[in-house]
Amino acid sequence: MAESAAAGPPIKLPILDISDPKDPLVGKAMLGAATKYGFLYVDSKGTDFAADDVRKAFERSKSFFASPVEEKEPCRIQSNNRGWCACTLRLWILNISGSIGDFKEVFNFGEFNQAGKAQQPLPPSLAPHEPEIRHFAELCNKTCARILSLLALGLKVSPSFFTTAHDPTQGSTGCILRYLYYPSISAPATATYDHAVDVRAGAHSDYGSITLLFQRPGQPGLEIRTPEGGWAPVPVEPGKFNSKHDSQDGNGDGDAGEFAFPPILVNIGDLLSYWTDGLLKSTVHRVVFPASERTGNASQDRYSIVYFCHPLDKTELVPVPSEMVKAYREGKDAGQLEEEKVGFGGGAGNLEPGKRALTAVEHLMLRLNATYDFRKGEETAV
Repeated sequence: MAESAAAGPPIKLPILDISDPKDPLVGKAMLGAATKYGFLYVDSKGTDFAADDVRKAFERSKSFFASPVEEKEPCRIQSNNRGWCACTLRLWILNISGSIGDFKEVFNFGEFNQAGKAQQPLPPSLAPHEPEIRHFAELCNKTCARILSLLALGLKVSPSFFTTAHDPTQGSTGCILRYLYYPSISAPATATYDHAVDVRAGAHSDYGSITLLFQRPGQPGLEIRTPEGGWAPVPVEPGKFNSKHDSQDGNGDGDAGEFAFPPILVNIGDLLSYWTDGLLKSTVHRVVFPASERTGNASQDRYSIVYFCHPLDKTELVPVPSEMVKAYREGKDAGQLEEEKVGFGGGAGNLEPGKRALTAVEHLMLRLNATYDFRKGEETAV
């Protein structure tokens, strides 16, 4: 499907309160969304985030992306997936068709060590804020733990099945906190782009277990692939539109002294889909330029913050011991369910006889090698 394919009406996703990670009704609702859409919202009030945590994170992000290239260059992204990357450098091809590059700029933070220090170079605009960045990543991890507990509850496995495998105190993981900047299409650097075709982030699925997406009011663009093969916009503020919190100055920041904290968007990644043999959906999605911008109207930058949650590197992706997963796999094997791509490279329950299960880090390396040009030909080991 071409990237420029028009989108249909906005998708309606559930907004769940995860303040009680032992609530069976929430676990059931979360599993329902994860198996049907692969996407859902989490009510920000049910998390440990304060609005100020998110506001300051966006401020740090904007400050970094506004800094000189000379300050960013020493932090260029490395094969460990940490650091700065600008799409115009053509270092990656996210689009699953491989034909269109993305127009965006990112900074990836890997794990912080036990002393609270980043295990990568930080630019001058971010180095003084190292403690705050680590704190934000820890809040993301806590939120993911609640979501994973509820998914386990929905699948009727041990509540700690996923959280134990994601415990950062037990070893290294592939977790990444990412700052994202999508320049407006009126920026001079876009002069050579065809705005009817080029996109801010090409069609792709995420690599890990689950992803948290923090967005700003008045900065839309995310779309997900529907089961029918079309595209559906995902609202930044589902269910309501509060113009008081939307852009009054054209940048989506709202009134001085106020900060809107929309629900956190959550999606299932390839690894969790693979782990559950496709029962949980890793849905393809993209980020486009809003229609108003493509027709030449006023444009604006788009900022988002993403947390990619991954298990411990050493985790073996043997099939999740859920009767629901087993029944789903048996239904596919018997031809009762339509065959579809599961995560990346099939499902964990379909291993050939005598072959061992992939580890989480091996699964991640396969995906990174397929994404970054400078990783072509690298081995899957760390």
